[in-house]
Amino acid sequence: RREMTPHFGTHRLGTATPLMDHERELRVAERAARVAGAEIARAWTRDRSNETSVEYKGAVDLVTATDKLCEDLVLSALREAFPEDDVVGEETHAASGAKELSKTTSVRCWYVDPLDGTTNFVHGYPFSCVSVGLCEGGEPTVGVVFNPISDEMFTAVRGRGAFLNGKKISCSAVRTLGKALIGTEIGVHRDGKTVDAIMGRVRALVEKSRSVRCSGSCAMNMCGVAMGRLDGFFEIGFGGPWDCVAGTIIVREAGGVVFDPSGDAFDIYARRVLCANGNIGDEFVKALSEVPDGPGEPQRPEI
Repeated sequence: RREMTPHFGTHRLGTATPLMDHERELRVAERAARVAGAEIARAWTRDRSNETSVEYKGAVDLVTATDKLCEDLVLSALREAFPEDDVVGEETHAASGAKELSKTTSVRCWYVDPLDGTTNFVHGYPFSCVSVGLCEGGEPTVGVVFNPISDEMFTAVRGRGAFLNGKKISCSAVRTLGKALIGTEIGVHRDGKTVDAIMGRVRALVEKSRSVRCSGSCAMNMCGVAMGRLDGFFEIGFGGPWDCVAGTIIVREAGGVVFDPSGDAFDIYARRVLCANGNIGDEFVKALSEVPDGPGEPQRPEI
């Protein structure tokens, strides 16, 4: 069943579990994100409109030299610090030519999006980030999301709360969908029936929420929910677990809920996510249920 009860990270005093569990993982991930973020910031000052510096993974799905450089930096740092862990990067996976990502067989796996919001980056829209997330036994455990343009560093470790630039954050207290600001994304599929499904969900939410935003980064949108900038967010058809693992633990530690847009349990490999504060989940799912998935979208996973 989906998680509908808000989960706040808490320190467990008087137990055998150390308070600073996963501190090394968090520090390595944060340091790697800052190094990659510095490269994004340097590239930000250059002219990025030259089409020869941009490659296409699809008709509107972009990758730049900065994506590749940043991924190399983060993956190298993680592999040096944790040589026994599996490490999966978005661009490395894309370069492999595999259509689908195989599920890891490792107990611990890092998922890295070196530049989530590449289209934003190419157009100079300041909503891009480095996303680094660790799963243990398939469960998001450590998350770091860094926007070097706004200098926002979101972090979380399971059981220890969520933070923005070192200050604790929490989801909003909005109690109804009608008063909620909702985030979503348009995706990369442009066939008519899939676009109809995307716009059908947008219309349903425009009719039932306060308003809707599309900002171009799954990880940043999830962090927006964690800090109360958004009250809810969903996306169907993002790239893979590198987009959502870090954001998932950050939202949960901020007191939010994360599940599949259908209302079923969240699957990091499904390329589908809905997150919200602890109050509007049922209304949110019901509003989306009125519109079937499009043929170009990943379908609801079988339970």
